[in-house]
Amino acid sequence: MRKKVKVYTKRMRGFEGCPPREPFSRILWSWLGSLVAIYIISSLNEKIHIDPTDTLFLVGSFGASAVLIFAAPQADFSQPRNFLGGHVISALVGITLYKFLHLEIEILSAIAVSTAIVVMHLTRTLHPPGGATALVAIVGGAQTHALGYLFAFFPILLDSFVMFSIALLINNLSSNTKRHYPRYWF
Repeated sequence: MRKKVKVYTKRMRGFEGCPPREPFSRILWSWLGSLVAIYIISSLNEKIHIDPTDTLFLVGSFGASAVLIFAAPQADFSQPRNFLGGHVISALVGITLYKFLHLEIEILSAIAVSTAIVVMHLTRTLHPPGGATALVAIVGGAQTHALGYLFAFFPILLDSFVMFSIALLINNLSSNTKRHYPRYWF
C-alpha cells in the first residue's frame, strides 16, 4: 500500500519544465482578437437589452473561449466544431436539466457541468468553457431561465458565431504561417 501511495504522489511532481513564453507578436495577435471579440459581444449586450444592468449576452464562459481561440488557435479545443458545438450543446444540456430536474442548485449545477462534459466527449465537441456555459444555464438569472431553449441560440450561438467570425479574420491576418485558423472544420 505504501508503495502505491509513493507511486501515486510521484505523478504529482510533473515531468517537464515550463514552456518558453510565446513571441511578442503572437501575444499581440491574441490581445487584438480577444479585445475586438469581447468588445463586440459587450456592445451587443448594451444595444439589445433594455435593462443596462442585465448582462445576458456577456456570458462569462466566452472570456475563457477568447483565450483558447485567440491565444491557442491551433489547440483541438479551439477548433470550430469544438468551439461552436461545445457551447451550444452545453447550453442545451444545462437548459434541459434546469427544466426537468427539480433539485437543489448545488447538485443541479454539478450534474449540468459533468453531463455537459460527457455529451461534449461523445459528440467530439469538447470545449472547456462549455462547462461554464452549462453552469450559466443553471445559475443564470430569471431572464436566462425565461428564454428556455432559446438561450442556446440567442445569445450562446450568436455570441459564438460573432467570436468565431472575428477569430477567422484576426487569426489569419498574421503573416506567420503557423498562425492560421482553423486547423480543421468538422
